[in-house]
Amino acid sequence: MNQLESMQTMTEVQACAPTAKFSVLGVRVDAVQIAETISILERWIADRASCRYVAVTGMHGVSVAASDPMFRSALSAAALVVCDGMPLVWLGRLRGHALRRRVYGPELMDTFCRDTGSRYRHFFYGGAAGVPEHVAEVMRKRHGIQVAGAYSPPFRPLTPEEDAEVIEMIEAAHPDVLWIGLSTPKQERWMEEHRTKLTVPAVLGVGAAFDLNTGRLSQAPSWMRENGLEWLFRLWTEPRRLWRRYLINAPLFVWNVSLELLNMRKFS
Repeated sequence: MNQLESMQTMTEVQACAPTAKFSVLGVRVDAVQIAETISILERWIADRASCRYVAVTGMHGVSVAASDPMFRSALSAAALVVCDGMPLVWLGRLRGHALRRRVYGPELMDTFCRDTGSRYRHFFYGGAAGVPEHVAEVMRKRHGIQVAGAYSPPFRPLTPEEDAEVIEMIEAAHPDVLWIGLSTPKQERWMEEHRTKLTVPAVLGVGAAFDLNTGRLSQAPSWMRENGLEWLFRLWTEPRRLWRRYLINAPLFVWNVSLELLNMRKFS
């Protein structure tokens, strides 16, 4: 093996290097922080071996996965599952991992763009009409990123022809990073379905980050976000959309996690 081949092999190994992990209700969660996540994304981009995606999930995503095999499959296929929620951080600490903070989707996007600047090409997919273009412009002005493209899909399932056009559009733009701003579990299913159709090395599902980073939605105060109280702020501001998530799914999550911690039920 010559020196160039050796260096390429080393890069591939580093790009796929395992991270510390723990399980919550049968869902694998990677015990990483934002800085580590950014380093991993940069290795993927340098490697460019395949399309890998990050599931930025929290209590809601894990709850859905416990009863939705298709969504659980989408999380399992993710190259990285990061804890966008303090309950997962607390559970990670219980399992012996030194997690200081959550990997908050809007913060991950902003920090990645800030730290890498114009180094990479970004494509923004999802959100209401005009939103992906808006967040692209905000990130460009704020951090000097290269914008490869932006697209807001219709609020309905795409036809096979429309989906093929979207893939062709993204591929033609040659992005290094593809940001997906759809809701959970829609964005995770989208990433799993399209990972073999795309050559973008790093794809991230960041949910409401498009709206939060452009100011279309108000963020909870920092002290609420860092102490597991963001759910209360979001329930107060969007009760009609989120009441079921926080008043029904959240207690069920706590109950199931309690059963798991007490070894009274196994999830897989």
